[in-house]
Amino acid sequence: MQITRVGAMPSAKGPGDWFTGSVRIDPLFDANDARRAAAASVTFEPGARTAWHTHPLGQTLIITAGCGWMQREGGPVEEVYPGDVVWFAPNEKHWHGATATNGMTHIAIQENLNGKVVDWMEQVTDEQYNAE
Repeated sequence: MQITRVGAMPSAKGPGDWFTGSVRIDPLFDANDARRAAAASVTFEPGARTAWHTHPLGQTLIITAGCGWMQREGGPVEEVYPGDVVWFAPNEKHWHGATATNGMTHIAIQENLNGKVVDWMEQVTDEQYNAE
């Protein structure tokens, strides 16, 4: 058994290459020799969002606070609330973040494939973001 205490892994600001707006990433656990999954709690301030991206083995998001928007390429912008669980299939291009007026926090879980958990792409434009 391993217990990782709160604060053992420092918070980080979401890098501008991967996010628009103010985003805080709180790592929960990393992949290791016995575990392929990694997870983080990610907090988006109003208007903040990820860039478009994919995950080689998919991604599960568990909404824990606030109200968010998400979109897969070619689909509508979807609104999500605490308790909602979202699954993006492997290599499904998507983005997620807060709404324009409310912050949102989710736990993001993704698996490591050959040392990679995500492929980052272009930023989500304001037009795409506001297309609800």
